Amino acid sequence: MPYAEKPPLDNIPVKLMSATEDRSVRFHQVQTEDLGRVRVRKYWEAEDREVSAAEIGKGYEVSKDTLVAVTDEELEQMPLPTAKAIEIVAFVPAASIDPVRLSGDSYFLQYDGQVAAKPYVLIAQALARNTKVAVAKLAWHGRERLVLLRVRDGALVAHVLKWDDEVRDPSELAPKETKVTDSEIDEVLQLIDSMTTDDISGYQDEYRKALEAVLEAKAEGRQPPKPSTEAEEPGGQVVDLMAALQESVRKAQAARGEDVGDAEVHEMPKKPAARKPAKKTPVRKTAKKTAAAKKPARRQRGA
Repeated sequence: MPYAEKPPLDNIPVKLMSATEDRSVRFHQVQTEDLGRVRVRKYWEAEDREVSAAEIGKGYEVSKDTLVAVTDEELEQMPLPTAKAIEIVAFVPAASIDPVRLSGDSYFLQYDGQVAAKPYVLIAQALARNTKVAVAKLAWHGRERLVLLRVRDGALVAHVLKWDDEVRDPSELAPKETKVTDSEIDEVLQLIDSMTTDDISGYQDEYRKALEAVLEAKAEGRQPPKPSTEAEEPGGQVVDLMAALQESVRKAQAARGEDVGDAEVHEMPKKPAARKPAKKTPVRKTAKKTAAAKKPARRQRGA
């Protein structure tokens, strides 16, 4: 019986392909009078002239007046295990990865050649059968990256992660000594339950759609669409957060056909009218404004 060679799980040839597409509307810089293109040029101060891409290299600033030249060949020849390979360093529970560490760049790994097909499928199906993900390192675009490997529809996906020292400490950002009651927390939990869904595929970029409508109208010589005429909340009005949450719960439950009854709305206490200064007392105006007055008008919405 012939010997069945094990597939080389430690060496799987793959190609990286971007998993996402940037659909942002982009603008060119133009001169405002004749719409002529404004371009960025590479300029050499010492000789007062523009330089070509072939003349441009890399320099690292050691100190204010000292630069060290580094060539592409030197970077490619660094003794780095991950220079030409994705090195899996650990397997961890998926829930242990802090979402803050996800950089937003995601790539599909495509197996490179038939010899890579079986080990690729093996590692993909093994990851699909448990709750763990792989953590790996690779050198790419001038630096070593930490990536998370998981499976999506049978394909391996690499999500670029931030290193530990690239994530800032948020401990000083949370409000100090702010008390909330259990009933207030229960209201928010009720809102969360009423808005829970398993599918977020229906959400769209409304800003991009509105911007494309404006650009289409201007290209055709028409007036851009007018902004919404919905009544907006008076400027500076303080919103009762609990009333807003209860209203959001009521609307969500009504949309799901649930019996919601009457929602309780808490009215914020009105401030007493400010006294007018006596006629004989001069009043000096100051530049100080309340925080509410500084904020633009907003529509009252649920969380």
